[in-house]
Amino acid sequence: MTKPSTVKFHLPGLFEFYELYRRFLPLFYEKREWFYPWAEIESIYGAPSGCLWGGGRTGFGDCDVNECLKLLEEYGISARLTFSNSLLKEEHLSDYRCNNLCRKLAEKPALRGGVIVHSDLLAEYLRKNYPGLYLVSSTTKVQTDLKDLKAELERPEFEYVVPDFRCNKALNFLENLPQSEKDKVEFLCNECCSIACKDRRACYENVSRKALGEDCPDHVCRAPGAEEGYKFSKAMKNPAFIGVTDITETYMPMGFSNFKIEGRSLGSAVVFEMLLYYLTKPEHHVELREAVYLDSSLDLF
Repeated sequence: MTKPSTVKFHLPGLFEFYELYRRFLPLFYEKREWFYPWAEIESIYGAPSGCLWGGGRTGFGDCDVNECLKLLEEYGISARLTFSNSLLKEEHLSDYRCNNLCRKLAEKPALRGGVIVHSDLLAEYLRKNYPGLYLVSSTTKVQTDLKDLKAELERPEFEYVVPDFRCNKALNFLENLPQSEKDKVEFLCNECCSIACKDRRACYENVSRKALGEDCPDHVCRAPGAEEGYKFSKAMKNPAFIGVTDITETYMPMGFSNFKIEGRSLGSAVVFEMLLYYLTKPEHHVELREAVYLDSSLDLF
């Protein structure tokens, strides 16, 4: 087992937070002394609003698709489409908009395009029609049994597998995986949902139904503390939370290098705090804030 020298972060909001990344990415590459030397940005994921194949979280990205992809292409960052709808049927596969997005990625090899999927039907369709796009097995499968996770990691069609966050601290199991499977594991670091939640699958299915245009009520989460909504401070207290120290002192020495940050359904200010926490040296937080959005003449209150 070889300890990786870098960590590859997979960030939220490819289409949702274009304006944030348009400001942040130049700083990340031009001011590398502000950021952890072991931290790299491997991919940014998301989906424009109104995507039939969308899932996981309701997509609301409305920026120009070509501009988003151009930004990532400039910095050599992989673009991922979040197409994790769990309820797709054969008739949904011909959707023009989703196919057009896949074509755009496939036509730009420099983007190293990928697709996050739940549906095996969609996975097979993408492998046949867009073989240049790599596939990521979605955490929306809610595979909390370690045997299921092991089986998923053994599937050759997936380049990455995002386990359910409740598997994050199964360290004995994780440590004994072969290195080839460790390289595929992409940990979801900052989930806020209660570790005791029993409604996660129903929540994801509700989003899938809405993406398909079904008229259905919003899912009401019954997990403890759900009424508070997402708070990064709350996520940091979650037993499954993976923080910076966990990454550098536990997961990297075990041979893991891929970490996913949740947040594309949140506001850009919250996501920016996550970029500060996971990527930025504490002594440079204020400088980065000033460079991204602080105006000395701005009076917020």
